[in-house]
Amino acid sequence: MKQQWQDDRERMISLDLRARGIRDERLLEAFRTVPRHAFVPYEHRLNAYADSALSLAGGQTISQPYIVALMTEALGALDGAHVLEIGTGSGYQTAILAELGACVWTVERDAELQRAAETRLLELGYRGVEYRCADGTMGWPDAAPFDGVLATGSLPEVPSPLLDQLRPGGFFVGPVSRRAIQELIRIVYHPQQMTVETLCRCRFVPLIGRNGWTH
Repeated sequence: MKQQWQDDRERMISLDLRARGIRDERLLEAFRTVPRHAFVPYEHRLNAYADSALSLAGGQTISQPYIVALMTEALGALDGAHVLEIGTGSGYQTAILAELGACVWTVERDAELQRAAETRLLELGYRGVEYRCADGTMGWPDAAPFDGVLATGSLPEVPSPLLDQLRPGGFFVGPVSRRAIQELIRIVYHPQQMTVETLCRCRFVPLIGRNGWTH
């Protein structure tokens, strides 16, 4: 099975990432290094390297590899960057960020998912990650400012507390708009002016919280 996962991972990198425009070699190497099969439920392991979202406990999902790569790339240079991740989920996106040298603060509202992700990441050797079980739409004010904020679930609009926790010139990346379908956007934040870029259309599970969806 180990050889099959290695072969599937190389196919994913070649066909689903590189062929679709992900060319940063450090980012591709991170996808080669992080074992996605360790982050999906056992019943989905045969599809661990398919370019599709997979179900997790509590109605959550692990995003498709291409979207994880696109969002990570949109955050810019990550070596030494302070990144706030909203929605830890399985911890796969967390591991990709850490593999690229980011200092990660990650928030998950589901206590069971949060504990499982922390245990998994520690077992895989990722030590430079801070964890919190809380309403991620409020951010992590006492750890701000951040170089990047990454939302791994959809929001009706970008919460002002998350933007306020960015340093000038920092990035917000996440899916925003209607509940059924969203636009994946990148904001370059400055207190007096913001630049907004749409990366693609997408569909994410909702981020529930005071500054997110109510249910």
